[in-house]
Amino acid sequence: MSSIVDNVKKAGVIGAGGAGFPTHVKINAKAEYVIGNGAECEPLLRVDQQLMALHADKVIAGLKYVMEATGAKYGVIALKDHYHDAIDALKGQIKGEKHIRLHIMRSYYPAGDEQQIVYEVTGKVVPTGGLPLDVGAVISNVNTLLNIAEAQKGNPVTEKYVTVGGAVKTPITLKVPVGISARELVAAAGGVTEEDVVYILGGPCMGRVAADIDIPVTKTTGGILAIPADHPLLAKKSGEMNLQLIKSVCCQCSMCTQMCPRNSLGLHVEPHKAMRSVAQGVGLIEDVNGDFSCCDCGICTYYACNFGLKPSAVMSQLKKELTSAGVKAKKEVYGPVDSALGTKRLPVSRMIARLGVGKYDVAAPLREDVFITKEVKIPLKMHIGAPSVPTVKEGLRVKKGDLIADIPEKALGAGVHASIDGTVAEVTDRFIRISA
Repeated sequence: MSSIVDNVKKAGVIGAGGAGFPTHVKINAKAEYVIGNGAECEPLLRVDQQLMALHADKVIAGLKYVMEATGAKYGVIALKDHYHDAIDALKGQIKGEKHIRLHIMRSYYPAGDEQQIVYEVTGKVVPTGGLPLDVGAVISNVNTLLNIAEAQKGNPVTEKYVTVGGAVKTPITLKVPVGISARELVAAAGGVTEEDVVYILGGPCMGRVAADIDIPVTKTTGGILAIPADHPLLAKKSGEMNLQLIKSVCCQCSMCTQMCPRNSLGLHVEPHKAMRSVAQGVGLIEDVNGDFSCCDCGICTYYACNFGLKPSAVMSQLKKELTSAGVKAKKEVYGPVDSALGTKRLPVSRMIARLGVGKYDVAAPLREDVFITKEVKIPLKMHIGAPSVPTVKEGLRVKKGDLIADIPEKALGAGVHASIDGTVAEVTDRFIRISA
């Protein structure tokens, strides 16, 4: 293992964009392209565009480290065309670089989907059941690249940038300790502007509804959105399927399939057939492999279906059934990329309008000073793989950056570090609580 990869492992770096795959495993490979994902898929979030504008030097440094580790010939930062400050800052950092460039994307949803980015940059489609590495690419979120650069200085991941938006008085992007309560972030944004709100962790489309506002921020948390409890968006996000409604209303127009961004790449994701299967009670649809390529972007539910049905909920249920039945995805690309792909890309502005969240699409300026808190509750599983194993006991004094939980032997995982100075107040098999 190279020193770059080893430093990343020691720092506990994982994919900061949401998936949380341990980065030391991802970059311990050979690739032709290293792609920095700065497209920030979800509406309303502001983290990645501001990081690229304010810390372009660290983002490019992280990109170079991954290029060195993987032996990649090309480095690319993919970002949207209206991120003007970020584009200017990054151009200044790559001036004179022969093998690093920017890939400027239209502002469409889901531009941040790694399948879309890999295709735009390389012209190749990642197969169902495959990884970008199958087409010679390694892709990392730009926040992850920043963390990779910090790891080379011996700085572990102890903080996360989070946008706090929606129905709050002062939308803001904060730099906070991992494990801080989401409640504190909402208070820092001035509190809510509605009497009854529900919180979404992440973006309005792929984020999950939080049952508890005291849930801790993890290494992958990108946003906390306060949404009025009576907002139609929340009904769409419930995930509940009304079987009778599907039977009586779905007319098999196939608009959900026609608008599916993964289907347009030739990956055979066909929500309308899934709806037909459920309506007719025939069990799983005949050709199931394409279901595994559904990325849960929600376009079929939030935008394509004119009858208010939830094809994405059906697709999610089918994937669970397939997994429970022991079915595994096969590496496969079914057909050519749709020649009309460019015309099918959904402008973010249209998605925001359809979601009914236009009033919340406002600036959320980044506050760079680290948020101070008296207590953190750091989860032991913030990543894909096995939970980290505590290396500390209650009553022990720790300093910010100290390793408090490590990767289990011979397992996929990531280390966890103290995010504040303090005393270990509680250790469980799910979290470590530290009091300042």
